[in-house]
Amino acid sequence: MKESQHPDTHIEARLRVRYAETDQMGMAYYANYLVWFEVGRAEYCRHRGLAYRDLERQHGIYLPVAEAYCRYITPARHDEEILVRTRLSRLRTRAMTFHYQILRASDETLLAEGHTTHIVLNATGRPRTLPPELARALKG
Repeated sequence: MKESQHPDTHIEARLRVRYAETDQMGMAYYANYLVWFEVGRAEYCRHRGLAYRDLERQHGIYLPVAEAYCRYITPARHDEEILVRTRLSRLRTRAMTFHYQILRASDETLLAEGHTTHIVLNATGRPRTLPPELARALKG
């Protein structure tokens, strides 16, 4: 498995924008979108039968963020329910990229979209190859 592109299969997570996540204008603070990306990524992995905790503890696999990008379109506001749609858009032997869309749940207006790229490391911080069984699970 060198590299593969993936279909638009996505997993959704629902969240409500908390007061603490907003600025003085009642709009979600920009850094929280990256936190919501993480929620989506964890839910994607869980849906595929891979808890982040188990990747680290049982497999010695760590997936630090090597790149993060977010394009803000329309603000999320306090107490709005949002959807975080996550899909694995690229999988290589030592890296992977997740794509995200954050939408207002009530009308599915796109609020933001972006991606994160992760490298595969071992417990000592050295690059390693993603085991084939984990790659298969992530691809679904």
